[in-house]
Amino acid sequence: MTTPNELRLLPWSGSGDKPCYLSTDDPDGYMSRLADSIEEIQLGTARALLEEASEALDDQNASLDEMRCLVKELTGALRDIFRIATSRGHLLAASDPRESAY
Repeated sequence: MTTPNELRLLPWSGSGDKPCYLSTDDPDGYMSRLADSIEEIQLGTARALLEEASEALDDQNASLDEMRCLVKELTGALRDIFRIATSRGHLLAASDPRESAY
């Protein structure tokens, strides 16, 4: 997924919540495939939480504690999705020939 000399933002963070990057030109390498797999899991989790949130909004009997727990889970999923979008946006910009022409 990355071009030579392009760093890929990985879908997890390091100690102190610092970003982790991968430098490779092999999209089929172990770390690239692992990152792709984790991104797919994160996207699936976000999709499931979105459905759960939609149902919870319609449930008049949902407790405040249940809603707080759901918001906490949604916040984590949104953080993951934002990291994926940021990573893919950087990769798109790096691979866009129009970007290098300027």
